[in-house]
Amino acid sequence: MGGMTLSDPQVWTLIGVFAAAVLGGMTLMTTQFSRVIRAEIKGVEARIGGLEARIDAKIDALAMRIGALEHKVDDLDKEVTNLATRFWRSQ
Repeated sequence: MGGMTLSDPQVWTLIGVFAAAVLGGMTLMTTQFSRVIRAEIKGVEARIGGLEARIDAKIDALAMRIGALEHKVDDLDKEVTNLATRFWRSQ
């Protein structure tokens, strides 16, 4: 057989090149993966911020409606008190 044989230094050089290529690929994949994760987290944070703003606006609107309702109930209470006072005085 006239095949090519490698010496020990050549074998170790090939092992080193292969290991460096594998580690480089792993580093590249890890870096890209972390960038994707950070971008997704920022997107989720933005969506949460939007939801917070919508919830705050709805709570504010609800508080205003409750305030208006309280005002109406206070007015109704005054009117009922006036009617009761008139009724009891007339008898």
